[in-house]
Amino acid sequence: MSEKSNLSRVAAAFFRDRVSGRAAVATAVLRIVTGLFFVLAAIPKFAAHDFELAEFARFGLPESSALVYLVGLLELGGGLMLVLGVGTRLAALGLAVNMAGAIATAGVKVGGPFHLGVAPALLLAMVFLLWAGPGVAALDRRLAAGIG
Repeated sequence: MSEKSNLSRVAAAFFRDRVSGRAAVATAVLRIVTGLFFVLAAIPKFAAHDFELAEFARFGLPESSALVYLVGLLELGGGLMLVLGVGTRLAALGLAVNMAGAIATAGVKVGGPFHLGVAPALLLAMVFLLWAGPGVAALDRRLAAGIG
């Protein structure tokens, strides 16, 4: 078996779905809605940067503009990837790490329904997308068809 066919199999597995039918539709809705949420969550990291910087410090994180911008870029880029359904598993992995960090910092330090309710729900959604894949209406499906 050639190295190229092994690589093609790994790439196809990365892009393939584990759900079909109505479950694939529900997965796509989850992917798009959570993607839009992350895009909206990213906007204040840029538009209200000083406020977000103060919030990060309140959560016990270093007072670093670069950190706020990096989290904003992760949320914006990952959110857009989810909305488009391109690199769904990669985006879900990055955003799952982001949510785990939010729970471990803001959730522990501040608590509340957002940090201990919404963030864990988003973490679970990202773990599900890591497992399930993108669902319907995703560019990942076209990529998988081109590889497989």
